[in-house]
Amino acid sequence: MKEIFLCKYGEIVLKGANHSFFEGALIKELKFRLHKYGKFNISRAQSTVYIEPLDDSIDLDAVFEALTRVFGIVTIERAAVAEKTMESIEAVTREYIPRFLEGKKTFKVEAKRADKRFPLKSPEIAAQVGGFVLSSCPYLRVNVKEPQVTVKVEVRENGAYITAGIFKGAGGMPLGTNGKALLLLSGGIDSPVAGYMMAKRGVKIDAVHFESFPYTSERAKEKVLELAKIVTRYSGSMLVHVVSLTHIQEELVKNCDEEYFTLLLRRYMMTIAQRIAEKNDCGALITGESVGQVASQTMQALAVTDNAVTMPVFRPCIGMDKEEIVQISRKIDTFETSIQPFEDCCTVFTPRHPKTRPELSKVLEQERKLDFEALVNEALEGETTVYIPADI
Repeated sequence: MKEIFLCKYGEIVLKGANHSFFEGALIKELKFRLHKYGKFNISRAQSTVYIEPLDDSIDLDAVFEALTRVFGIVTIERAAVAEKTMESIEAVTREYIPRFLEGKKTFKVEAKRADKRFPLKSPEIAAQVGGFVLSSCPYLRVNVKEPQVTVKVEVRENGAYITAGIFKGAGGMPLGTNGKALLLLSGGIDSPVAGYMMAKRGVKIDAVHFESFPYTSERAKEKVLELAKIVTRYSGSMLVHVVSLTHIQEELVKNCDEEYFTLLLRRYMMTIAQRIAEKNDCGALITGESVGQVASQTMQALAVTDNAVTMPVFRPCIGMDKEEIVQISRKIDTFETSIQPFEDCCTVFTPRHPKTRPELSKVLEQERKLDFEALVNEALEGETTVYIPADI
């Protein structure tokens, strides 16, 4: 008995004349992620990608797990393939479906006759398949309103597909279909979530990490690179640009009023990030900021930091509370790494009473106490880059 995967996509069907571009990007990503497991025949029809293993030794459980991390796929079904006869559908149903119904009490059958040449209509197919299931699993009863399991039969051009259970995919848009952006990646909970959320919208991700050695440790940088590796399970490979802010922070402490340290540092970070983004063909910056979460994330403070750059700044966490962000970090497996107790640059020289409603003119007055351009260029000269391959 042959088993295949049916991967259905959502938003792509709304793209009109451009839908083939998005479908092509999705197929390309699927081929890249699945090649390590073996050979497959991958095709598409009627808003569905059909993934057919060509080798009986392929680990289908591992393939399923990989598919759950591919953006652009809304639902995933594991399906047995039957010939387009009721005799074949009956045989496959009796052999394949009972394993999915163990321990269940109720079910229903849904049928779809996409190939109108098939002699039975959808309700007739559903009724007959329901009879096959009941005779194979007599302990079950039919519940059409709230079944524990829904058995589905789809009769399509190339065959009949029988499934029991629809699994949620990653959703979103295929990677790379909405440009490239640079993520400001700290060691905290928020920024990996922000990167994941923008990758879900089809944005290719690179990252910049700011360190403050020796005030921050080498282990703190390793933690960030580990977070980047986890995010690549969804976003694909990325470059992580590492930039030291040590000298900038020391100069801020010597020359500027303490209450402005964080705001000034954020302006340096945004400026440096934009320079790196421009050099690497990124069209936007991404941060994990959420309104009001800390002093540098009030509406006025965000306006001050945005003033330092000209490119768009995406903040997908901006309207979320901490618990919502934590839930996503647990879902993508970054949470436990994020909470490891290693400091980042933003915790160094933290002011006791930071400005929460800053005036731009006063921030710029403080900024002019230093040679801004020289310090930015010095930091960029010390930039190092780490390639993080996709952890698929």
